[in-house]
Amino acid sequence: MKPIAVVFGANGMIGRYVTRHWARKGYEVVAVARSKEGWSGDGMFVPWNGRDIGAWALALEGADVVLNLAGRSVNCRYDEKNRNDIMQSRIASTRVIGEAIAACKVPPRLWMNMSTATIYRHAEDCPQDEWTGEPGDGFSVDVATQWEEEFFRSKTPAGTRKIALRTGIVLANEPKSALDVLLRLVRLGLGGRMGRGNQKFSWIHMGDFLGALDYLMANLLLDGVFNLTCPRTSDNSTLMRVLREKCAMPIGLPATEWMLEIGAFLLSTETELIVKSRWVEPARLNDEGFRWAFHDLDGAISDLLERRGLEAFFRMPQRRAMGVRAWA
Repeated sequence: MKPIAVVFGANGMIGRYVTRHWARKGYEVVAVARSKEGWSGDGMFVPWNGRDIGAWALALEGADVVLNLAGRSVNCRYDEKNRNDIMQSRIASTRVIGEAIAACKVPPRLWMNMSTATIYRHAEDCPQDEWTGEPGDGFSVDVATQWEEEFFRSKTPAGTRKIALRTGIVLANEPKSALDVLLRLVRLGLGGRMGRGNQKFSWIHMGDFLGALDYLMANLLLDGVFNLTCPRTSDNSTLMRVLREKCAMPIGLPATEWMLEIGAFLLSTETELIVKSRWVEPARLNDEGFRWAFHDLDGAISDLLERRGLEAFFRMPQRRAMGVRAWA
């Protein structure tokens, strides 16, 4: 009998990669989302509204892993409506999944819930890990804090492990992804430093993200909070330099913070996504012995530039970093 994996928010970028990855590993995948648009086509699709228990709850019975990625994108202007949608889409979906798991006769073995590395303060002085990291302030931190509080207070059965995934920017060469947007700016000659350029950029290669999920599933004693970011954090100036080199673009006009404010307004987003310094360290994964396939940004981007989109990512072999075990 195949193991069962239930993925909520399966039609988002990360959801597509996770469902494809687990389907290839032999899981019976149940993809849950508001619509089929964006779904990879792997497994069985079940719709939901993100608020109410429905037929999807049956898939949780005896599941080996449940992964909740649901939540409205934060890539928008933080007006009152968008703030409410961002917050409630995360709180409501987490709450109803918890209620459904609590009602299971055979509850899932593991529930992993997405969180965000932006829960930590703006840090330029030292890395923030799971043990000593300090919470920040502002709307994004409030979202992350309340999201995790809802997750951990869910009255799930004792036999269901719970892990919150404080994730940095997941790099994949996917249309409209963070990497794709930055590459387009670089090719237009706009790939200079953004703001002061010293703000930290915590990232993780999609392959290592998938590998970390598998590692947490396999190690049955692990629970609680885990940072999913590469151990070697970059900064904005280094990020943009690496991208310029990969695109053979000799120039890159820098953008001051006031320029970024205007650009963010025109693009209907927020400058916080660019100027906040996220210096996040995956102390627990490192302590547990997880082996990273990609330690440095240069190698990660080189790999991803050869594999654009979902099909190419899984069709082409991943470059293997020297001395470390690849995720596949």
